[in-house]
Amino acid sequence: MRMLIAALTGGLFGAGLLISGMTDTTKVQGFLDILGAWDPTLAFVLGGAIAPMAVAWRIAARQRRALLGDLPEPPAPTIDRALLGGSLLFGAGWGLAGLCPGPAIASLSFGGSGGAVFMAAMLAGMAATPSLRSRLAKA
Repeated sequence: MRMLIAALTGGLFGAGLLISGMTDTTKVQGFLDILGAWDPTLAFVLGGAIAPMAVAWRIAARQRRALLGDLPEPPAPTIDRALLGGSLLFGAGWGLAGLCPGPAIASLSFGGSGGAVFMAAMLAGMAATPSLRSRLAKA
C-alpha cells in the first residue's frame, strides 16, 4: 500500500510539474530574471503550492501519526551558516540550470543530456554533502 501511494503521489507531483511549466528550464529562468524579461507566471504555481501545504502542515502538526508512519520532527527554526550556504547553492543551481530536484527527476524522461548531466551533478553533490558538512563544522 505504501508503494502504491508513493507512486500515485509521485505521478501526480510530476504531472503537476509538467502542466505548470516547472520542467521548462527557459520558463524557470525567465521567472528568476527579475531585472530582465521577467515571466511572473510561475509565481502562481508557487503560490498554488504553498497555500495547500501551509494548511496540510497545520493539520499534520496536530496529528501524532501520518497515514503511513510517524511524522518527522520539524527542523529547528534557526538561520545558520549551513542554511544560508545551502540556500545560496540551491538558488544558484536553480538559476543557472533552470531545474531543481523535483523537475530534474520529472525531466529525465524527456530532458535530453542536459537533464541527465544536471541529475548526475545533483547526485554527486548529495553524496559529497556529509563529508563537506563535517569538514565545515570543524573549521
